Amino acid sequence: MASLRHDLDLDRYERALREQGFARVAGVDEAGRGALAGPLVAAAVILPEGFDREGIDDSKLLTANQREVCFQRIVAVAVVAVCKAEPAAIDGRGLHRSNLALLRRAARRLRPEPDYVLTDGFPVPRMGFPSLSIKKGDAVTASVAAASIVAKVTRDRIMDRMHRRYPEFGFDHNRGYGTPDHLEALGRLGPTPIHRLSFAGVGQPSLPGMGRGDVATA
Repeated sequence: MASLRHDLDLDRYERALREQGFARVAGVDEAGRGALAGPLVAAAVILPEGFDREGIDDSKLLTANQREVCFQRIVAVAVVAVCKAEPAAIDGRGLHRSNLALLRRAARRLRPEPDYVLTDGFPVPRMGFPSLSIKKGDAVTASVAAASIVAKVTRDRIMDRMHRRYPEFGFDHNRGYGTPDHLEALGRLGPTPIHRLSFAGVGQPSLPGMGRGDVATA
């Protein structure tokens, strides 16, 4: 199914940069930033010039089947790099620092290297390449949208495997996010080794009104 936003010119940033001499324009994005469990996954993608953008969009606006179809099309022809940060690393470094480091790592793993990098939402310092942050980049820029799809599909596949290991938590549908069924299982069973213990309500008490509620004490 094609994107309903087919009227948007998702290639305008890449096209403008290529006209300025930046031949290889990469988009980077991550999946799993707000999850309570599972890794943070980042992807970097350089789409070839002339890539058919039909159906390419922000991964959050696509169905699972649409993402899978787009993922296969992207990885078949694009330059792609994917990397992840495990929960223990996120707990130790902090979410935002982990996110920045992961986006940098994904861009630097591209071969050939990019001439320019587009990021979604916020600047990524020390990228190592000229870069530009774009508000809602995954919704308005083809390469960032492609990176969001690759990161999302990759992470969903990881969470499917984690569901087979920890079926009580429903990772096959909540993907580690704080849904009611996930929070109920977490309260009943406690965290698994793939939970982010630094997150409130997972490995530390929730503030009143901000999580699973107060823990009764004697």
